[in-house]
Amino acid sequence: RLDKPLTAPLVIGHRGASGYRPEHTLAAYRLAIELGVDYIEPDLVATKDGVLVARHENALAIVNPTTGALIERTTDVIERPEFAGRKKTKRIDGVFITGWFTEDFTLAELKTLRAVERIPQLRPQNTEYDGLYEVPTLQEVIDLAKSMSAEVGRTIGIYPETKHPTYFDSIGLSLEERLVRVLNRNGYRGKNSPVFIQSFEVSNLKDLRGMTQVPLVQLINAGGQPYDFTVSGDPRTYADLVKPAGLAEIATYADGIGPNKNLIVPRDSMNKLLAPTTLVGDAHAVGLLVHPFTFRNENFFLPVEFRVGDSTDPTFLRQYGNATAEYELFFNLGIDGLFSDNADTAVAARNALFP
Repeated sequence: RLDKPLTAPLVIGHRGASGYRPEHTLAAYRLAIELGVDYIEPDLVATKDGVLVARHENALAIVNPTTGALIERTTDVIERPEFAGRKKTKRIDGVFITGWFTEDFTLAELKTLRAVERIPQLRPQNTEYDGLYEVPTLQEVIDLAKSMSAEVGRTIGIYPETKHPTYFDSIGLSLEERLVRVLNRNGYRGKNSPVFIQSFEVSNLKDLRGMTQVPLVQLINAGGQPYDFTVSGDPRTYADLVKPAGLAEIATYADGIGPNKNLIVPRDSMNKLLAPTTLVGDAHAVGLLVHPFTFRNENFFLPVEFRVGDSTDPTFLRQYGNATAEYELFFNLGIDGLFSDNADTAVAARNALFP
């Protein structure tokens, strides 16, 4: 237990309070702040006219290329006949995707769309907010964080992620320069600024290190490799990045890692918990913060041990399990913060352990 941080770990509102409102909306961010988060997390993509907006993907809706059946969406674009002609098939990070994309819409056009719940099968209660909220710009998210900091009497940080940076670079809409410009304009310049920039790629974080002093976080997936490694022919995978040599390299350009939580406490093929890895201690040994993702209340996302209810019930997977036990497990392993869809549960668990 010597690894336990001296200060209370951060709770980061993952896409806002996305367990309760459609993700990446000002309503979701506002609720996350009201529920006690320290940081709110906007994933960033670019519009046709180069404005950074908060969406988890540049795809606003994804459809089956053959049947046109909806696969996933975070906006109502599919219901907008005026944008029917914008549907395209693109190759994004090596994967072909058919749908509507932010980079084909000006900000003014994007502002006519409305957000919808991304996973209605697990969060049907959130669909009552479908159609109410706009897609926010990064500037609007920053404005909210600043105004609500004054309102709640504590500093609310922002934790932006650059999505698909190699892809956006390839179409002339590089995210990094745009992001740093907005951060600088808003006074987020120094290493003590209430901001972390995160990315699943490596080269763009190294570029950012030369452009800004704000803290940087290397995201680490449970499988695969950073897409910029794929493009450059670097054979290393995310599994290599969590080895001591990989962590030592990350420490040369980043301040922390954001690993998939299964890299800290793995699960077996039956979704049962295995013994924790040494990742938290290994990262701390080279001076890196550890902010795992993503913590969610629904049984669907929880290991078998923390699921609650009758597994034969058709609504079992969307029912809440014992997420508090999962938070306690991870907080006791010494993490420095975490990303949560359900900020209230996370904050309560954190505050109980760090009164």
